[in-house]
Amino acid sequence: MFKKVLPLSSILFLRFLGLFLVLPVLSVYALDLEGATPFLVGVIVGGYALTQAIFQVPFGSMSDKIGRKPTILFGLLIFLIGSLICAYSDDIYMLMLGRFLQGAGAIGAVVTAMIADLVEEKTRGHAMAIMGGFIAMSFAAAMALGPVLASSFGIDTIFLITAVLAVISIVILFTKVPTPPKIKHIYHKDAKTADIIKDPNLLGMIIINAMQKGLMTAAFVIIPVFLTKPEYGFNWEKSELWMVYVPAMIAGILAMGPAAVFGEKRNIPKQIFMVSIVLFTASFLMMGLTTSSSVFVAAVIMFFIAFNMMEPLVQSMISKFAKVHQKGAALGISNSAAYFMTFIGGTFAGLYLDVSSRETLGMTIGAIGLVWFLFTMIKMKNPIKYSHLITPENEVDFDKLESLESEHIAEWFINETEKVVVVKYHQEQLSEDDLKAKISNN
Repeated sequence: MFKKVLPLSSILFLRFLGLFLVLPVLSVYALDLEGATPFLVGVIVGGYALTQAIFQVPFGSMSDKIGRKPTILFGLLIFLIGSLICAYSDDIYMLMLGRFLQGAGAIGAVVTAMIADLVEEKTRGHAMAIMGGFIAMSFAAAMALGPVLASSFGIDTIFLITAVLAVISIVILFTKVPTPPKIKHIYHKDAKTADIIKDPNLLGMIIINAMQKGLMTAAFVIIPVFLTKPEYGFNWEKSELWMVYVPAMIAGILAMGPAAVFGEKRNIPKQIFMVSIVLFTASFLMMGLTTSSSVFVAAVIMFFIAFNMMEPLVQSMISKFAKVHQKGAALGISNSAAYFMTFIGGTFAGLYLDVSSRETLGMTIGAIGLVWFLFTMIKMKNPIKYSHLITPENEVDFDKLESLESEHIAEWFINETEKVVVVKYHQEQLSEDDLKAKISNN
């Protein structure tokens, strides 16, 4: 399974590394461009996510029609062009155009769909966790490398590096990514957006995904600005930003593994998410209210720990909570909401810096975090653990299979490449022998 997931996860790693490398420093460097204001800088920090949100569904539909690999190639080429425009921009509006183009290559949902194509259902949650872990590692690596590269070579060099990473991703796509098996899914009803939103677990995951990404861009607007601009009381040099990001990155990496293991293997993602929300809330309150550089650094470390604890679990949990006919729609809604909130987070933080104070910003986000925590605590539950019955096609009565309905059966599908039928069921409520009897042609 890992060999199937590794190439696609590597593509996401390289793409997100390119996007994340500029986050620790983009706001403070962009403020020096012609025509820059805090509001426009906020738009630029989160701008790629607005076009990501807009193009998620079109790219997903395109991949169904022309194939996953050609669609991923098209998205990476757009990302490459956007990166080059950013590298050679000399005013705030050209940089904004480049950032919008970087996001327009919206391949995230296509890569997720391809991983789902390649991996058996019983290991799909693990595969999604691996993918999330690669994204979290790209985030952590970018936090350490971004400030050093920017201070040594300039922000334009980071965008050129991003373009090179896009080229490497294209090479991996056509040399390492395997062809997916042919899977036939049969669902008994259509997905409705209203049903997804009404499900408290799915709604909770959509909110978690959106809030996590929104707070990420808000943080990367305010952290470098607060630390380097004299009016906020710290007056660091841009070249010193690595001193906050490197320890935060190390702490985030150390927190990521245990959170993923406990969340997945012990089936306690709700508790992991609640701890992360507490850390998010506390970190913004501290960043807004402290006058101590040491406390501010501690707050940034808490933010990184919270982000990395959540990231490996998010996609996996959405896949687990969604019913069979809802998975594609639920992932699409969640990813679109996350990218939209990424844009809103950066724009909100930039606008707030224009019209209000650091203290007010910290308390406002702290209050939002409290509401988020209460909703998660009251509404969300941990997922049910399912088992899988895998049966050769020639041993299955397809008339019985077609009529298979039970509240304890989450889904079934046919792997036409391997010629097996897979049934996902709640083992504590339905025995394997009884399930076999329901579909056997004997």
